[in-house]
Amino acid sequence: MSSSKRSIWAIVLLLVFFSFPHSVFANKASVAIQAPEKTTKGSEITIKVTVTHSANNLFHHVNWVYVMVNGKEIARWDYSMFNLPKLDGTVSATPLVFTKEVTYAVNGSSEMQAAANCNIHGSMGIAKAQVSVNE
Repeated sequence: MSSSKRSIWAIVLLLVFFSFPHSVFANKASVAIQAPEKTTKGSEITIKVTVTHSANNLFHHVNWVYVMVNGKEIARWDYSMFNLPKLDGTVSATPLVFTKEVTYAVNGSSEMQAAANCNIHGSMGIAKAQVSVNE
């Protein structure tokens, strides 16, 4: 390999290394779910999901988040290398922390579940919350 090709490869490798320093601290995506513990039948509640992950770049990111109620998916957010979770006022970059919210009309006691997934390392698992209904 010629000297110029080695130099080009060295520059490319350095750019990749310094562009993604948080990948060194890789982890699985995790979620916390918040919902009211009690409500009245027919009321609308807000379910808040907080997602935490160590990176948010083209190659290493959260690729989906979902919320289920009583085994049925009611919300899903899909991400890709060109559609990353947005860095707005509610998001920090290191680690990546962002929130998603969905409203749900409660007709009886319900179990909420949420999960998120890292495109490389997977998920820490499902977070759960219970909502009971005052009749």
